[in-house]
Amino acid sequence: MKSLVLFFMMTVALGWAQEESPKGITLTITLENVLNDQGDILAALHTQDTFMKGPGIANYKAEAQKGQMTFTFKNVTPGTYGVSVLHDLNRNMRMDYQTNGMPSEPYGMSGNDMSMGPPSFNGVSFEVGGGNQDIAIRF
Repeated sequence: MKSLVLFFMMTVALGWAQEESPKGITLTITLENVLNDQGDILAALHTQDTFMKGPGIANYKAEAQKGQMTFTFKNVTPGTYGVSVLHDLNRNMRMDYQTNGMPSEPYGMSGNDMSMGPPSFNGVSFEVGGGNQDIAIRF
């Protein structure tokens, strides 16, 4: 769980810039079940090199909206990626935990792999190919 905390803290702390590429693909991310409009939604697009190690290669932040939310990562080059999302309920820019070490804020990953323990890149990764793509994530 400590690596999950570090991942979200570094993602938020190190910036929100998105790298532009002239021939990129648009990834449309749909969050299917935002439980309330409290706080912010923080998301990051990762490669294997950045996953659980710091900010993504592209990052997103917006006020939470109850229900379904959609956002995009533009100009993504073909390759293998993973997406992480945190519903930062109290806007403290990090994941919070219960006393037993379990997360107290909703989070999700591409692939919707919600197994016990920290996520792995293999469990959340997907291929970006020749055209625009849609990804659905549930908390």
